[in-house]
Amino acid sequence: MKTRFLTSSLFLALVALFGIGLMQVYSSSYIFATESYGGDGLYFFKRQLVFTLISGFSLIFFTQLPINFIKKWSWVLWPATFILLCATFIPGIGVKVGGALRWIQLPFGVRFEPSELLKVAFSFIFASLVCRNENLLGKLKWHWAILMLLVPLAVLNVQHDFGSLVIILLVATALLFTFGLNIKWLAAAGVALLPIFYFAIWSYPYRRARIEAFLDPWSDPAKKGFQVIQSMLSVHSGGLTGAGLGQGQGKLFFLPEAHTDFTMAVFFEEMGFLGVLAILAIYGFVVFKGFQIAIKTQDMFKKTLALGLTTTFAFSVFINVGVVLGLVPTKGLTMPFMSYGGSSLLVLSFLFGILLNIEMSESQENSQSSY
Repeated sequence: MKTRFLTSSLFLALVALFGIGLMQVYSSSYIFATESYGGDGLYFFKRQLVFTLISGFSLIFFTQLPINFIKKWSWVLWPATFILLCATFIPGIGVKVGGALRWIQLPFGVRFEPSELLKVAFSFIFASLVCRNENLLGKLKWHWAILMLLVPLAVLNVQHDFGSLVIILLVATALLFTFGLNIKWLAAAGVALLPIFYFAIWSYPYRRARIEAFLDPWSDPAKKGFQVIQSMLSVHSGGLTGAGLGQGQGKLFFLPEAHTDFTMAVFFEEMGFLGVLAILAIYGFVVFKGFQIAIKTQDMFKKTLALGLTTTFAFSVFINVGVVLGLVPTKGLTMPFMSYGGSSLLVLSFLFGILLNIEMSESQENSQSSY
């Protein structure tokens, strides 16, 4: 068993995020759980603890996979996840939560959200396409490859998961730009997509309401703008040093989704600006290490995969913080490690298990070449 990753600074930063995330779930969910689950204030914390332990073992497992195995079969993840996306529409398997049909029901009351995995799977299929002469995709014509990429994205739109769709498109843009696609082509594609985005937003009343709330939350403070206003009030209340762990008021049924999408608003209020700077510094370090791994590796597949995975994580953090601060329209995206949810933690363990795997394989190759 390869254990070199245990001394990696990236691994240690991830351990810190797992621990802080558990603390945050406890703080943000205790009151809500007490009122909603028969006085069991630890309901969400206990479940998150189990998810964290499983994710920890999962992370270790993915660090041990042979990199050649990952390279050969990585393309399978995208169509496999697409099948899981389609399974959410099957009665008895798919579960609707908050008006969105995005989850698959698993045993023991556990639900899995395939779109979380699809965001990560995109980096795998992109890396496979870049190196497609080295695997089974080599026989696939480009127009079929493009269709294979677009169909799952269309399903995301049907699922009302616009946030995941946006992240995948942003990662695709970043990767295409990094690999030398002319900025004029990217601009032209952006202009061509504007009518589609306009239709995708304004044809759905709830999306239109989110845009209107983003532009002017005070125009309807009791409905459309309520979530954004409560989030900004919690951020403002935190001040420089915060109210203290567990002392926030926004989570007392004022701030919707306090333990999931808007958990960072609770963190802002309780830990203050300095606490937020500290946690963002850890996130920034993780992103820096991910890009560093991508830069150092010489293998094109590993470089592309590391870059895509790191960019996916970075955009997820950036958008969630932007939503909490009212700088980005509400998208229903969780904050990595900090929000309650098993799907997110398991996918994060997969993402960083692969990143650590790439880091170790590159280090091993360098040490062998030095002899």
